[in-house]
Amino acid sequence: MTEFSRTLNIINRGDLPDDTTLMLSFQPIEGLYKETYPVCWRVGTFAADAPGAMVVTYKNQLAYSRPQVINGNIVAVSTWVNLNVGQKTTLTKDSGPYKFSPPTSGEKNYLIAENDTGSIQEMAIGFTSQPGMPPSSVLYFDKIGTGSNVTTQFTPVLTAYVTSQYQQTQILKGAIQTPAIWKQDLAELSESTTLIFSRDKATGRYSLEIAGSV
Repeated sequence: MTEFSRTLNIINRGDLPDDTTLMLSFQPIEGLYKETYPVCWRVGTFAADAPGAMVVTYKNQLAYSRPQVINGNIVAVSTWVNLNVGQKTTLTKDSGPYKFSPPTSGEKNYLIAENDTGSIQEMAIGFTSQPGMPPSSVLYFDKIGTGSNVTTQFTPVLTAYVTSQYQQTQILKGAIQTPAIWKQDLAELSESTTLIFSRDKATGRYSLEIAGSV
């Protein structure tokens, strides 16, 4: 796998009449709100009548983890393993702590994690920004029975919403009650992209557009 990173520089030029919150999350290809739940990845608030910026970076080193969830938020991960598309791993628990097995060849175009702990588990998939650091969770899976597995086909499609109803790392258990203002496969962007976040004075609609196209 060819590793890559994508940095988004999100800029507002000071045209917002009120403090405005932008929420970013990745969308699963299958099983949305049934067996796969997005996680609120990043949240940023822009002040009214003042320029502001928000910088986020995605790296395509994916990882499965066993998340620790409190009040619907992923507050930490107890263990994780990096793997690439086409690989699989197994979560186990013998006499010691939980751990994932080293990744091996799996199914083409998928990432697979099997639960072999003897009890129902939760898992998440995310990406690591630095070697040895825990991953940022972007998709969450619950009620995984022992002997079952999570099979994920992940494409880094990032979606942006204007909403203040969610916290960073919150698991999104239902549809977001506001339309998305932007959706993009990050693999199709350059390594660094500047986006202009603005609000149309005539219509009141928010937009997020690549600088140079606005």
